[in-house]
Amino acid sequence: MRKLAPASERLVDRGKRVLALEAAAVQELANNLGVAFARAVEILAGAKGRVIVSGVGKSGLIARKIAATFTSTGTPAMFLHPVDSLHGDLGIVSRDDVGIVLSKSGASDELFGLVNQLKRLGVPIIALTGDADSPLGRQATVVLDAAVAEEACPETLAPTASTTVALALGDALAVTLLEVKGFRREDFAALHPGGVLGRKLLLRVADVMLTQDLPMLAPQRPMRECVVLLAGKRGTVVVVEQGTLAGVVTAGDLTRLMERTDQFLDMPVGAVMTKTPKSTTADELASAAVSLMERHGIMALPVLDSDKKVVGIVHLHDLMKAGAV
Repeated sequence: MRKLAPASERLVDRGKRVLALEAAAVQELANNLGVAFARAVEILAGAKGRVIVSGVGKSGLIARKIAATFTSTGTPAMFLHPVDSLHGDLGIVSRDDVGIVLSKSGASDELFGLVNQLKRLGVPIIALTGDADSPLGRQATVVLDAAVAEEACPETLAPTASTTVALALGDALAVTLLEVKGFRREDFAALHPGGVLGRKLLLRVADVMLTQDLPMLAPQRPMRECVVLLAGKRGTVVVVEQGTLAGVVTAGDLTRLMERTDQFLDMPVGAVMTKTPKSTTADELASAAVSLMERHGIMALPVLDSDKKVVGIVHLHDLMKAGAV
């Protein structure tokens, strides 16, 4: 590894110090998490309305991200600027909502018009603050302690460790809440249809599999017929008996057979096939089918219905082309 110049090494050391301070702050947050956090999750889970997230300055930026995380994980949420709330935007708040208010000091004057209005409506307030005994902390229904021992910024010129802790605490609330609600991968995909992950989660074997002109033979058919299908149908032949999967013959099986004997064309397919092949179903996630193929080193899977009848075949190349990986 190339040794850094002294000036570069000092810069790297400073960066490491920032990361170490922020990591330590998050670890301390985890160590101190307690009953207040559980109460906050219970309030959020019981809410019939939306989560209104608010803060000013850097806390406001973190609040926006927290609101986005809640929304993308199945809990409707929105950011409300505390000043704008007093100039007409408060109309979006209902009595069924829950408020999450962020403030390192808990004493920002801009917050309290909104806080007072939330209290007037009877909206429960979850405070994320570095001072539980601050004016915000005293008004809140639940206080989550986001205090940090030290900011990473010299002379505390800008919030750094404290905003990291607030962000992590917001993530912890959102992820715990999605687990309480039973939010599934499929639900996430439905909310993210335009993203790569969403497409992967929505894509099923049924969307990719072949259902017409399938390479299928009965076990009694001769290998000469199987050779033709292997050559013309991408190297995999499904062996069926009365529609039920009996086995699979692959191009690899044929190669190994030819190494043993050249008298194979009249052999029955059932004598060559793999009798316990891997298979999948039409409603299986395409990504799961890819994982199965990769684990077992196979290029195609028979697709079965609930009665174990063969209804299609899916190829690894088609799954990859469709974006399943």
